[in-house]
Order: sequence, then structure tokens, then C-alpha cells
Amino acid sequence: MDIHSALQRFVSDYVNLHETEQQPMVIQFDPQWPSPCYQSFGEQNEWVNWKPVRQDQGLSLSDFENALEMKIDPQLADYFTSFWSDNLNAKTQRGSLQLLMPWNADDFERLQQNLIAHVLMKRRLDQKDTLFFAVTDEEDFIISVDNESGQVVLEQVGLEPQEVLADDLVSFLNQLEPSIEAP
Repeated sequence: MDIHSALQRFVSDYVNLHETEQQPMVIQFDPQWPSPCYQSFGEQNEWVNWKPVRQDQGLSLSDFENALEMKIDPQLADYFTSFWSDNLNAKTQRGSLQLLMPWNADDFERLQQNLIAHVLMKRRLDQKDTLFFAVTDEEDFIISVDNESGQVVLEQVGLEPQEVLADDLVSFLNQLEPSIEAP
């Protein structure tokens, strides 16, 4: 199974959970922050339905790679270029987390800037390059991909990862259960 398939499975389960629990997927509408995820339009801050949508714009992280003179782990590049979505809540045996997803092209650019800042911080601290893709219910703990090994790791911001959560991103995504509750 590849990243696109693993994410498609999770997103389908996420949408189905909301439907089964009769919890509509709603977000406050912002006309200044457009997204293909909006299922309808509304007035500023009016609650509207949304759903994750497959990306079809052929986005890449090449600007990120060029800025840092590095090659990003392909599984993470595929992850961030698969769907437009609000962040997705999930749970594991260890606790709750939120998968970070780009909402629109501007958010995709902001995400790259945040990843660049993260890698620069890691390099200043003389640590391995990691790239975050989720936040946890524990303050200052993020879930990242070790860019060298491809392993999914738990790290406290500013410190070296202390725990390997999965051998790769597909394995990690396949162990997640969608959740309605945010961490």
C-alpha cells in the first residue's frame, strides 16, 4: 500500500465516522481563505460543511528542497500533496493526535515555511533532520518522519526523537483510527 492509498482509507473512515455519529463536518467560512474543501459558501464565520478533497494541482515540495539543499523523504512529499483538508483528528493506543493537512495553496506554502524553520532549528541544534506531520495531545510533542531513515518518530520540540512509532508512514497511518474529538 502506498501513502495515497493509506490516506484515502483514513480519510474515507474519517468521513464515514462523522456520518455514522451524525456529527457534520463543519468549519467557519472565510472568504479570504478559499479551499476546494468547502461544500457550500456562507457569510464570514458562518458554519459550513466541508470534506477532504484529493489534490489535483501537481504540487511539489521542490521549493522546500531547494531552500534547504536536501531531498525530502518521498513518503512525506506524497503525504502533503495528496489531499486538501482541515487537520484530521485521530487516535492510537498511546493517545490522540491531529494529522496536519494543507487547506489550500497558501496553506501549503505556509506549511513549507514552517517545515523549513523546523529543519533549520534541528540543524542549529546539531540534530537529525525530521519533518513533522502531526501534533499530539501532549504539549510540545510532535510526530515526524526521520528524513534519513523514513521512520515515524515521536519527538519533543527542540530535542532528538526518543521513540520510533512505525517503520514508515504507511504503517503509521494504517494503525490510526479516526476520531471526532480533537486532541
